[in-house]
Amino acid sequence: MMQYATAEEAEAALGRAMTWAEETWFRYSAAMPDYWLYCHTTVIVFVVYTLAPLPLLLLETFAPAVVLPYKLQPRVLLPPAVSLRCYTETACFFIVVVPLQIVFYPAVDKVYQMMGTRMGLPLPSLSEVAAQLVVYSLVEDYLSYWIHRLLHTKWGYEKIHRVHHEFTAPTGFAMSYSHWAENVVLFVPALVGPSIVPCHITTHWLWFAIRLIEGINTHSGYKFPLGPTKLIPFYGGAEYHDYHHFVGGSSQSNFAPLFTYCDYIYGTDKGYRYHKSRLAKVRVAF
Repeated sequence: MMQYATAEEAEAALGRAMTWAEETWFRYSAAMPDYWLYCHTTVIVFVVYTLAPLPLLLLETFAPAVVLPYKLQPRVLLPPAVSLRCYTETACFFIVVVPLQIVFYPAVDKVYQMMGTRMGLPLPSLSEVAAQLVVYSLVEDYLSYWIHRLLHTKWGYEKIHRVHHEFTAPTGFAMSYSHWAENVVLFVPALVGPSIVPCHITTHWLWFAIRLIEGINTHSGYKFPLGPTKLIPFYGGAEYHDYHHFVGGSSQSNFAPLFTYCDYIYGTDKGYRYHKSRLAKVRVAF
């Protein structure tokens, strides 16, 4: 809940006029209890997860000629019912979380306080948000890399991670199609960055939305000419992660979820690089 009763009080405390974004935020959140703001995170993630994979899924179903030339595994076409199964089974996880957040509000409130998450004014600048997102991405990528490697040990794979690898050719909705324990464990690295570098709640929402869209992209099964791999240094993208699913449970390559530097440093991209070199030789031969 905002600490100021009126906009005039807020501007007096800021020592300046509010920006249009701050005015909008003030009107929206001034009288809203904190626990409703906390619940926004799960709602936003649920909405993004529901909507982001749909355009590609609809094109694949109703206009395949538009997208199939860019499919990484063109011989594997998943029927819409499979994507729907992924969505319904994963959506249950999100639907359960919101009521739990409300029921266990004191614990959730304590977590956000420990993380130092801000709710009020001023809103962060664009440069502050950008810097925080870079830090969060690097931290999350490094920690998730090691968790992913552990999940590919014999016990981790057989007991937990094999669920996610049911798809050798992934689809966007398969991004969160995993054992419940894997979803919980891999959620932790996404919280570490905001705990190290505290942010505003709106940055928190943006971070989770961007991370989810990125995960959906890497599981999309498509590589488009103008994808983010052309714009973001060391970004792996769909082609990088698709190879990991293609190899399956025996894969000891391409563990990092975002970038490629961890796999390069620790030597877990050798299989992928060999695969790429073989493909290049085949193209040259033809």
